Amino acid sequence: MRSEDGVSKLPEGAAGGGRTALAEHETAAGLNFAAAIRVETAVERLRHQRPDLSAGLPHWLWQKVMLAALSSAALLSPSDELQKVFLAALAVPFLSATVIKMYAVALGLRRGPVADITVEKPLFYADVLPRYTILVPLFREPAVAADLVEALKAITYPAQRLQILLILETGDEATAIALALLDFSPAMTVVTVPPGLPQTKPRALNYALQMATGEFVVVYDAEDIPAPDQLMLSASAFARSPGTACLQARLHIHNAGASWLTRQFALEYMALFDWILPALQHARLPVPLGGTSNHFRKDALIEALAWDPFNVTEDADLGIRFARLGLSVDVLPSSTYEEAPTDFGNWLPQRTRWLKGWIQTYAVHTRQPLTLWRDLGPRAFLGFHMLFGGMMLSAIVHPWFYVAAAYGVYSGQLFSVPFDWGGATLWWIGALNLVAGYGAGALLAAVAAVRHGKASLLRSLPLLPAYWLLVSVAAYRALWQLFRDPHRWEKTAHSARRPIN
Repeated sequence: MRSEDGVSKLPEGAAGGGRTALAEHETAAGLNFAAAIRVETAVERLRHQRPDLSAGLPHWLWQKVMLAALSSAALLSPSDELQKVFLAALAVPFLSATVIKMYAVALGLRRGPVADITVEKPLFYADVLPRYTILVPLFREPAVAADLVEALKAITYPAQRLQILLILETGDEATAIALALLDFSPAMTVVTVPPGLPQTKPRALNYALQMATGEFVVVYDAEDIPAPDQLMLSASAFARSPGTACLQARLHIHNAGASWLTRQFALEYMALFDWILPALQHARLPVPLGGTSNHFRKDALIEALAWDPFNVTEDADLGIRFARLGLSVDVLPSSTYEEAPTDFGNWLPQRTRWLKGWIQTYAVHTRQPLTLWRDLGPRAFLGFHMLFGGMMLSAIVHPWFYVAAAYGVYSGQLFSVPFDWGGATLWWIGALNLVAGYGAGALLAAVAAVRHGKASLLRSLPLLPAYWLLVSVAAYRALWQLFRDPHRWEKTAHSARRPIN
């Protein structure tokens, strides 16, 4: 096993005298200095060059004033009419999420999801294939280290054109020991990130990116099982589409049968990666990247200033930054399997982090609305708000429909349409949202499962409302953390791989 940390690894010197000791000391000092520069770049490049796009800076004043004003209007307004208008406006995000799902279903049924598209492998000789770098950030992952190395060794890309950087955090001795006991391929190198804050996945990726020698770069998570030919397919897709900056592979769940949560997770992933993301690509809307299996042209990634170390969903944020720079993101018809959390105690922190990061991303990119409009254009600007604003706010608003329904049952007015225009409008919007929202979500999950050959998951559809309510719990927890600890990265625990189901 090779190691690169820029801090403690010294070259083996020849025996003899003080000159060798002095040379080793100078080499160590040089490595420490290089590591310090890499750390500074990893943390500060985006914040220094584009502070308006960094989550490392506070929300802007107008955003805080607007949030306070809206909250006051909702809670303190003495006018029933104003409250009705406000509540009706809250229904719009939920409806936006429904529209996106219905568009994905209609488009997918008409032209087929990304799963039905084929990409030919490139007819390259091994020695002329572009160099490829695989970045794998690891933190407290001794349980999956052996599975990870086997999955990476199964990749069919020529070893002489491949660089695999396994990125460890300083002090993670358990993972380091687990890796040291394994049989590495020649392409694998361990990179140790020096200590510092924020201790996040994007900071580790930014650090290791500076050592990447590949023309293309892909990110995998510790529990991932990528298709062995995925890099070959990606190289082919990049060769056929020189203007593409990033390819997002499909993500699927290999432990779908473990619990009711993993079944819901599997349905969610099939709907998102097989249907929604291809629909966004087709409509020329911003594509929020998933956290793994993102394939990049390295020069485009550097142009976009890489990942934001202060954003806890650095992937989705980077997808929006690509769109603002006019760099295209496509969907790659190749699958990576990963593990879904099997219990609520592990699921909740992960979903909280995702939603907190989506809120961070939305807040960052709406700091200058007119600039965002100019960067994206009217279509993508509207799509960004429908996707990020709709998906995020719908999770926050969703429980209040149940509160309203419970009050309707208690008061005996649940099915009594109010006579005044404001009350009637709110009643019909709420009813439409509940019916259309659940209908669109269930339909999208159903067609995704059937087309993916996982019809057995359909028995889990009746639990979709319960799952959405759990998402709302995570959304409110994310809001709380956003004010208390915005850059906290809650670790998702993984276990040794079981057979794919």
